[in-house]
Amino acid sequence: MSKAEHSDQTRDWRTLDRQHHLHPFTDLKTYAASGGRIISHADHIYIYDTDGNEILDGMSGLWCCSLGYNQRAIVDAVAEQLARLPYYNSFFNCSNQPSVQLAAELAEATPEQFAHFFFTSSGSEANDTNIRIVHRYFELLDQPEKKHILSRRNAYHGSTIAAANLGGMSAMHKQTPRLDFIHHVDQPYWYKEGGELSPDAFGIEAARSVERKIDELGEDKVAAFIAEPIQGAGGVIVPPDSYWPEVQRICRERDILFISDEVICGFCRTGEWFGCETYATEPDLMTFAKAVTAGYQPLGGVAVSRKVADVLTAGGGEFAHGYTYSGHPGPSAAALATLEILRNERIVDNVSDGAGRHMRARANELADHPIVGEVRTKGMLAAFELVRDKGSREPIAAENAAALWCRDTAIANGLMVRAVGDSLIQAPPLICSEDEIDLLFDRLTAALDKTAAEFGVAG
Repeated sequence: MSKAEHSDQTRDWRTLDRQHHLHPFTDLKTYAASGGRIISHADHIYIYDTDGNEILDGMSGLWCCSLGYNQRAIVDAVAEQLARLPYYNSFFNCSNQPSVQLAAELAEATPEQFAHFFFTSSGSEANDTNIRIVHRYFELLDQPEKKHILSRRNAYHGSTIAAANLGGMSAMHKQTPRLDFIHHVDQPYWYKEGGELSPDAFGIEAARSVERKIDELGEDKVAAFIAEPIQGAGGVIVPPDSYWPEVQRICRERDILFISDEVICGFCRTGEWFGCETYATEPDLMTFAKAVTAGYQPLGGVAVSRKVADVLTAGGGEFAHGYTYSGHPGPSAAALATLEILRNERIVDNVSDGAGRHMRARANELADHPIVGEVRTKGMLAAFELVRDKGSREPIAAENAAALWCRDTAIANGLMVRAVGDSLIQAPPLICSEDEIDLLFDRLTAALDKTAAEFGVAG
């Protein structure tokens, strides 16, 4: 296709998009005037727009396309399942073979305390489900006052009304009706909030904000604490090593259920199958979505520990909760095929010791870049905090302008990155080779160099 034909095609698609499509987390007024990029196809770890531009997908779609874009086995599994049984519900004492098999295989893949699974279509729905499960659990234990749930400032747990309340992002709270049983505690963001404390001392202090909130509300009122092992959308906030052991102690001693939100960290992203294994925590509930199907189909869910499931199944009475697409056979087939690839191709090894090790090394080299104040890495996650002065940690520009400019420059140079606050974050497909990691960092470094020059930061 000629350049002119690409341009005509792009103009037509962008016009239709602006006229009819309302986008998530978007300034709709600005978008209606300017439009955006139309992605037309993908190959391996690259996406292509209707102008013919090739972009290395350093964000795995929206954290979800962990196996890239050429997994024919997943496509075939979904097609075969839809031809056999395109849909049936999980209500009215019914089930279907792929969802049954998926629950059984997840029992093998997840930490040993999990043997039951509730399926949804997204992480947002799964976290809504967590609220319902937690409340039902304590009702059955004759503790109906234990309804309060703790989360963290700057957390992201989805965007339904309940999930947005669980999250700790103020911009979402301003547009969301508030639920009075959800409360927020400190995040373990040492670089921005640690002050003069060492990382380990700050990790303990951040964890004890959970304990202080329990004391404030009353242990007999607090039901659960929810957190991601690493805050993904919050900026890839890797906690100090001291943080999770102290949180685990507090939850156990205070009879507080712990919910590990693994929507981003799950399925090998952190170098173990699940982020809770990376940090040696033992959650009672575990949220999953995204990489469970490698992004090929929408699927989420909750892994329920035996401790909780035994109460739910023995208690009697209807659990009055569910979704039309809970246990949909198509996404279940996609998840089964994804699990097979993760196991057979030993993807977790590539994250912990192969390309992931190389990615962490290349990321840490950027700590010497004149505008990088901190590098945060774990598995195949990385964040780069941009600063004008490393000593004072002064931001380069107001309102995160430098990170946004650097993001746009990287994308124009063929690398998809994301800006969160003053940080650039990366979560490339887990199938990357070391050479592809090198290409990613070459392009990222070029964008950082241009940003330093644009904002007048000397090397």
